[in-house]
Amino acid sequence: MSISTPYTPPQDPLDVLHEDHEIVVVNKPSGLLSVPGRGEHLADCLLSRVQVAFPTALLVHRLDRDTSGVMIFGQTPHAQRNLSMQFEKRTTKKTYVARVDGRLDPKTGTVDLPLIVDWPNRPLQMVDHENGKPAVTDWRVLKYSEGETRVRLTPKTGRSHQLRVHMLALGHVILGDPLYAKGAALENHDRLMLHSEELRINHPENGRGMSFRAKAPF
Repeated sequence: MSISTPYTPPQDPLDVLHEDHEIVVVNKPSGLLSVPGRGEHLADCLLSRVQVAFPTALLVHRLDRDTSGVMIFGQTPHAQRNLSMQFEKRTTKKTYVARVDGRLDPKTGTVDLPLIVDWPNRPLQMVDHENGKPAVTDWRVLKYSEGETRVRLTPKTGRSHQLRVHMLALGHVILGDPLYAKGAALENHDRLMLHSEELRINHPENGRGMSFRAKAPF
């Protein structure tokens, strides 16, 4: 998280998309940490808010502070283990919507660029063909408008900042990105234009395929 950005999380009420005795699915607002940061001023996070309503909720995965959208929590240790394994084995399917700078061509494609933390500039990540971990993202253009492209992103791996760095590497930074965008691409937008639109998982109790969606607020 950028030190220069003060942490003023939104106070939206909890947006619960689904709940049962094994899982809770919520729509995370942009600007709220998934888990507590270091220090009292970074204690407010989605996990703690979810645990107020669902005291047994357990963390399974994270979204970046500035990314909004679908996030799932386990309600039991079994559900947490089962879901964590689904993420680890990449049997979950995550779909994001983003608005990126410029006209992204062609309309579909795949970015296959390994990523690693940029140590002197952490938490930034960077492409590193020698030491980076494999990272793959599929993209599909949804529409073009003045100076930008709306795109659907489907990550095949779950690296930190993967979608943000992959779009940057293509020359089409995600609009409003406080870490990677500069100039008008940053200044003309009040948030990171990246939203986790859909998550597909198998229910930890019976293995039934389930899909949860939250429409992008931009």
